Amino acid sequence: MGMSLQAGASGPSGARRRRGRKHKPMAEINVTPFVDVMLVLLIIFMVAAPLLTAGVPVDLPKSEGAALQSDSEPLTLTVDPQGRIFIQETEISFEGLQAKLQAITEARKGMDEAIYVRGDKTTNYGELMRVMGRIAAAGYKKLSLVTELDDKR
Repeated sequence: MGMSLQAGASGPSGARRRRGRKHKPMAEINVTPFVDVMLVLLIIFMVAAPLLTAGVPVDLPKSEGAALQSDSEPLTLTVDPQGRIFIQETEISFEGLQAKLQAITEARKGMDEAIYVRGDKTTNYGELMRVMGRIAAAGYKKLSLVTELDDKR
């Protein structure tokens, strides 16, 4: 009796049951979880991308001009109400502005690109003109002032 139990568990009858399966193992990859994760990441990046464009908070003046289209990330210079100067989100002194802009131009292989100047509406006009003079002295020929769209139309 002990032999028949042992032979039934690992004998030829057990092997027959394994070979006679009706369902074969599936060899396809289930991509549904991958697609779900990619859609969530897409939504996160779509929401976060506009928040990353301007890191220094300034109150821009209003105007009726149309938005400019650009393929690459623009170089943005910001002057806040206290007169501090920022290139992208990095604060820089007025004296070091020209050298830093020339280094950026060389690093970007001398591209003839526009530089966007964001000035708070309470910033002193003379201070903003001094900064724009330094930008021109650094070799930038295309200056664009950034404003908010006037919604009174």
